[in-house]
Amino acid sequence: MYLNTIQAAYGSRKKAKRVGRGIGSTDGKTCGRGHKGQKARAGGFHKVGFEGGQMPLQRRLPKVGFTSRTKKYSAEVRLSEINSLNVDLVDIEVLVDNNLVPVFAKKVKVVNTGVISRPLTLKGVGVTAGAKLTIEAAGGKVEA
Repeated sequence: MYLNTIQAAYGSRKKAKRVGRGIGSTDGKTCGRGHKGQKARAGGFHKVGFEGGQMPLQRRLPKVGFTSRTKKYSAEVRLSEINSLNVDLVDIEVLVDNNLVPVFAKKVKVVNTGVISRPLTLKGVGVTAGAKLTIEAAGGKVEA
């Protein structure tokens, strides 16, 4: 097989419609565009979604979804990351100082990923139910 011998499958390529070729061609005179009106004229189309001046569908329907304003100020920390710290009392300031959460974090939550091998005290930090059980099993405690 050579590139110059490749042909499209039969019926996959339709012949172009030849309009304006007389009354017997079924597409003579008005060329299948009907009589008068915007769609009959050259360049007579408009932007997508235009409904002739009627309020378009995409503007009639309400907006959906939103971007949380508080997402930027909250962060998550894994148990394995906390276990690597060399402190006994963990709060937001300690996490910021050790680059585990961004400086502008206001809310931090500890998730149960990894293991904890020593007792730790968490203060002012949110904790998932599974993480709380793991911390308490290691001899630590969670303070509000």
